[in-house]
Amino acid sequence: MNKLRIGVIGVGRLGFEHAGNIANRIPTAQLVAVCDGNEQRARQVAAQLGVAKVYTDPAALCADPAVQAVAIVTNTASHVDMIRIAMEAGKHVFCEKPLADTVDKCRQAEAIVAAHPDLVFMLGFMRRYDHSYRLAKAKIDAGDIGRIILVRCYSQDPIAIIKGTLEYAPKSGGQFIDMSVHDIDLIRWLTDSEPVRLWAIGGCYEFEQYRQWHDGDNVSCLMQCANEAMAFIFAGRAAAHGSHVETEIVGTRGTLRVASVPADSLLEIMDANGVRRECFQDFLTRWHDAYIAEVEEFCACVAEGRQARPDVHDGTRSTQIAFSCTASFRQNELMTLDGR
Repeated sequence: MNKLRIGVIGVGRLGFEHAGNIANRIPTAQLVAVCDGNEQRARQVAAQLGVAKVYTDPAALCADPAVQAVAIVTNTASHVDMIRIAMEAGKHVFCEKPLADTVDKCRQAEAIVAAHPDLVFMLGFMRRYDHSYRLAKAKIDAGDIGRIILVRCYSQDPIAIIKGTLEYAPKSGGQFIDMSVHDIDLIRWLTDSEPVRLWAIGGCYEFEQYRQWHDGDNVSCLMQCANEAMAFIFAGRAAAHGSHVETEIVGTRGTLRVASVPADSLLEIMDANGVRRECFQDFLTRWHDAYIAEVEEFCACVAEGRQARPDVHDGTRSTQIAFSCTASFRQNELMTLDGR
């Protein structure tokens, strides 16, 4: 079997997840190099995963002829530069979300990808590759629940990780781009339509620090798509019970729910505290299988010479919508989008 030889650029928390999956869990992939600005971290990861090649310069990794594709897991502001370096070096690209930290940069990314039609580009909206969401999408496409009326999305991070969240918050771009961009992509994908009107609200209910960044620790948005489907997003930073991602799709002939009771297994605990299930405590555990599945699809696209989804346009649209949510939140007004 020919394996796709991949180098990972950025081996922080999520980058290490991807690197470990490529090295140990994806039969069609081979981890051949890692790169990180922190050389000690890069060498530590390389030693742990049995990788010989270590870089601190992304351009040097991309110039390595042994590398066929790169996974970009760096900070959002650097994504477009990394995409340009990789594609100009002839490498296929898997890039984590969001595509960029501005819409103008997203347009630049689209131009770069368009200039290299022989290369595969895929954006890391991993929820599309989660087994439960794929089942839901298949049922929607088969007409099982009729016409979609409403998509309701909850995304809550556990309060247990708030220290790191607060450290990142000033450069995160805000709740809608940092958290809700996943739900925005789900809404576009599940409804097969584009949001055209939205109104976002929220506040600082637990952590006043967010106010200085013109953001909220808990925010929400009501949307309507071009096909009249409604959508509701809630994003929170202070869930006491753990990492909670929940989606409900209400149709004219049925309803689908994904993770309406978030739990890390089917185990029920019955003790002096009552009957309960335990929840995922971090997003990496919840989406572990989806992270594997999306990179498997990326490898298949390269092997079969076909383009991948989500693509660069999906990245631009989700970013546009997320920033419109932010503008609505800050200005407290209804926003109208062009739907393209």
